[in-house]
Amino acid sequence: MTAPKIPNLFKVPELKEKILFTLLCLVIYRLGAHLAAPGVNVQAIAEYTRGAAQGTLLNLYDLFAGGGFWRASVFALGIMPYISASIVFQMAGPVFPAIEKMQRDEEGKKRITQWTRYLTVLICLGQGIGYAKFLETQVQGAVVNPGFGFEFTTALILTTGGVLVMWLAEQITERGLGNGQSLMIFFSIVDRIWPEAGRTIEALSAGSIKFGVLLVILGMMLLVVAGTVAVTVASRRIPIQIPRKVMGRGRIAEGRKTFIPLRINTSGVMPIVFAQSIIVLPATFATFTNIPVLKNLAAYFTTTSPAYLITMALLIVFFAYFYTSIIFNPVDLAENLKKQGGFIPGVKPGAPTADYIDEVLSRITLPGSIFLTLVALLPILVSNILNMPFGFGGTALLIVVGVALDTVQQIQQHLLLRHYDGFMKEGRIKFRGRPR
Repeated sequence: MTAPKIPNLFKVPELKEKILFTLLCLVIYRLGAHLAAPGVNVQAIAEYTRGAAQGTLLNLYDLFAGGGFWRASVFALGIMPYISASIVFQMAGPVFPAIEKMQRDEEGKKRITQWTRYLTVLICLGQGIGYAKFLETQVQGAVVNPGFGFEFTTALILTTGGVLVMWLAEQITERGLGNGQSLMIFFSIVDRIWPEAGRTIEALSAGSIKFGVLLVILGMMLLVVAGTVAVTVASRRIPIQIPRKVMGRGRIAEGRKTFIPLRINTSGVMPIVFAQSIIVLPATFATFTNIPVLKNLAAYFTTTSPAYLITMALLIVFFAYFYTSIIFNPVDLAENLKKQGGFIPGVKPGAPTADYIDEVLSRITLPGSIFLTLVALLPILVSNILNMPFGFGGTALLIVVGVALDTVQQIQQHLLLRHYDGFMKEGRIKFRGRPR
């Protein structure tokens, strides 16, 4: 009898505990995202989001917070303060040599992790105060009793919620399955699918969306998902030759061939996030100020204008190269390869190897950035051409696909290790015809 193709994950005790623990943390996170903070009128905030808040940076923030930002929930800040603090120290490495040295050392990494937590608390506190001021001054009727008491209470609650979200993310990473930060954003995005699907069905029933157009949209969704999966896992393999080594007592370790996988989309979703954050700044400032220049600029950079599409595309390509240069260092890779005695066939070790890797990385980053641009602009183009909302693309799609693939890969690793463990315990290894 053959084994089932899809194994029962809960038959593996360790994997079962990790999955249940991860789900428990995520349930707590989603419950907190729906629990409103005291002293706010959620209905007034909901009315504001349907009007003045459209097209601002706050809507992008609300995407990562799983809707908790516009619900004024205790987890309104979500995981973004923790991610922002992590990005600060990640980008500070190439600028400050001391931090870059700490990033390579185990003790240094622990210290940076602790600094990241402290910075997260400060970011939460600043955002909590800003959020309370925003509700008091910008959203009419959102605050029941405005004043210092409301500001202090809201800032304290949101900071506590942000720290709790950070703790849950770290617990998932250490004791659960997958990366806690990524999974929280993943479930925040997935949580939006069901309301969007419900609105689409209502629009189809009302006749505002034709069935043929809906089929075209579904076909495009399948193609986008397939393309995103293909580009996410695609990589350029640089061959590496490991020479033979003398192990002692006349033993020689045979040389072997391996490769360095350079991902086509090395920068991930960050170029789109940075580009969207910058391009919506005029609309965000224009919403909260009465400066005519900003209002004219915001009106010029609408999603239906060619200037918006061209600027968005250029920003994505720029940040793809910029972020790749931040997170990937060819010099360090070449030095580590040289220390291990490995080399790229036909390329000298050291600086020539670093230059070769940097050249290959620059070449493959271009098609990766073009793909990011197409995925980011697809919802806008579909909305403009077919005159219907299409939110299946851009940031959300890349995050969902990337996290899903990473989680599946980790599950496969656990199952593979379990298989090897059972083989070693139950099987009998033969040596020269005799069991050992």
